[in-house]
Amino acid sequence: MSTETKQQPTINERKREFYEESSLFLGKICLKLGMTPNMLTGVSFLCAFVSGYYFWQSNFWAGVLWMLATAFTDMLDGSTARAGNMGTVFGGILDHVSDRYGEFFILAGITMSGAVHPGWGLFALFSMLIASYTRATAESMGKLENCAVGIMGRLEKFILIMAGSIVEVYLPVGIWPRGGWLEFALIIVGVTSIITAIQRLLYTRKVLGNKREV
Repeated sequence: MSTETKQQPTINERKREFYEESSLFLGKICLKLGMTPNMLTGVSFLCAFVSGYYFWQSNFWAGVLWMLATAFTDMLDGSTARAGNMGTVFGGILDHVSDRYGEFFILAGITMSGAVHPGWGLFALFSMLIASYTRATAESMGKLENCAVGIMGRLEKFILIMAGSIVEVYLPVGIWPRGGWLEFALIIVGVTSIITAIQRLLYTRKVLGNKREV
């Protein structure tokens, strides 16, 4: 009898599997409506731009609603690609690049609104980008199938930012004189993003070991 034991999926892998299965029916609807994954990536990009604009104008509710639209359409492009077996390498690259631009638009809008200290806005932006860059580099250079590990994914960071924005509106007096709830949310996003980047580096080191460059 074989003594080999099947490796159990990680929490992130189980979450991803559940997410992909539960969103597949939405992809099928998009296909029936004639939408393509790249088209939805473009819509997500535009939603992020509009969200950033409203944040810049200190219209937090509109910023949050368009941020929700950004996350929703970003989810749809992947589910549509899976439902129609339309995933391409270029489509994946386009999606990743569009996501980074979207994060820039949203965080730049929040920073320019004056609701947060510019330093914390830049800190959150840099940290989110470096976490994403670490994953992309591990998957491209290291040839890892998936490096989406770590304590905070993109969706969780978006939820934190949206929650901070809503609390900022309803509870203007907070941990800092001007409110500070959104600023506090960005600090958490920044710190957890750095931790996530480190976790991804350690995971990559564990998988690759001392593998040499080709």
